[in-house]
Formats: sequence, structure tokens, C-alpha cells
Amino acid sequence: MSKVKVLVVDDEIEFATTLAERLNIRGFETTACFCTEDALALIHAKNIPDVVLLDLKMPRMDGMETLEEIKKYNPTIEVIMLTGHGGGIPLVGADRKKFSPFDCIMKPADIHELTLKINQAMAKRQASLNKGEGT
Repeated sequence: MSKVKVLVVDDEIEFATTLAERLNIRGFETTACFCTEDALALIHAKNIPDVVLLDLKMPRMDGMETLEEIKKYNPTIEVIMLTGHGGGIPLVGADRKKFSPFDCIMKPADIHELTLKINQAMAKRQASLNKGEGT
């Protein structure tokens, strides 16, 4: 069985790098990007992750806009939003229902909770792939 491919997208370089290392130790194939533009370029270059851990507050293009772009490109990629802000994720409105994240986790994320959510998101992605969605 191949490793779950995780893309960490966060402009806090130390946080993203450390999280990617901690996930690699736990058996995930993890890449870190520090801006949404690089993350989207990686995805469009056919380096498709199974799960994206995406910071909500990013410069230039925020996490919700990036989520929408990811889902338009490949709806089977599961996205877990990360936020250090108490306001949470704006999941209201018709467009937000169409492009909603798999889950939202507050930073700093508990690594055990995060690995559980990643595995759950991967199971959902695998079910979508088995149905032939996003291909």
C-alpha cells in the first residue's frame, strides 16, 4: 500500500516544516509549501496530494479561495483547514457548501488528532476515487 500524500500549505515556514517532518515520521509522504501559489502550481503539475492541510489566513490568496481552486481542479483531493484564529472557518453561503473542507482544526494541532483526520480524509478520497469521481 502506498503512503498517503499530504501537502502542508502554511506561510509560517517553521510550523509547516515541523509539521511536515512530524507527519513523515508517522509514515505519510509529506511536502510543505509556504504560499498558496506554489501549492496550486504543484497540484497543477500533476503532483496530486491525497490530503491538503491548508492554513486559512494566507497572504495574497486566502485558504478559502485556495480550497475552491483545489476542488475545481480535482474534487477528490480532501482539504483540512488549519487556523490559529478563533473566528473559525466561514462555511456559510451556497458557494461554501460546494467547496467545503473535510474538516477544520485549530492550531497548534494535536498530532494524534491530525493523523486521525488525515486518515479519515484519505478514506473519503479513496471512496470517491473508487466511484470514478475526479478522474
